Amino acid sequence: MTDTVSRRQRAAGTEVALKQAARDVFAERGYLNTKITDITAAAGRATGSFYNHFAGKEELLEALLRDMLAEVDETVVDDAGHDADFSKRSAIRWHVEAFWRFYQTHLAEMIAVKQASLADPELGRRLQQIMADDDQHMIEHFAHLPNPPADPLVAISAMNALMEGFAYTWLVVNPSNGRTITDESAIDTLTDLLHHGLAG
Repeated sequence: MTDTVSRRQRAAGTEVALKQAARDVFAERGYLNTKITDITAAAGRATGSFYNHFAGKEELLEALLRDMLAEVDETVVDDAGHDADFSKRSAIRWHVEAFWRFYQTHLAEMIAVKQASLADPELGRRLQQIMADDDQHMIEHFAHLPNPPADPLVAISAMNALMEGFAYTWLVVNPSNGRTITDESAIDTLTDLLHHGLAG
């Protein structure tokens, strides 16, 4: 029994080490330039151990995305400031700020998701589905609007595309003229666009 528990603990430790190593290597080299051997070397694990946990780099990225979204879900549950009434600017701003901070915190993984989606459309669809499944809880947020959208999932996808594109522009690419934008300005700009667009 003790040996079984010990093996499980070692396996769990290896999975955690591989995920953290992937984050680090993605940040340094980018998803497309990262090999599985780069990840295992950074984790201090044998290459063969990788396949005890993941079928490939794609499955590892999917696992990272699920972990990130689960972390966000826990934050939402624990945060007293969360408000589902999207007729209020403050409720929309809370969600925009949560997304912006999430994108900043997980910059390497978010860039990896974008790179992977562009390079492999099938993987991109799977990653998109993981995010879409996580978005289901957002539907109730639109019920408070004066004119709720006929198809909330379409509205959610538009909202996500705006936030993700804006975050990528300012946190990753940055305009060629060298301008920067403060977090507060970015959050308020997105909030105003979404509030006017959703609440009228």
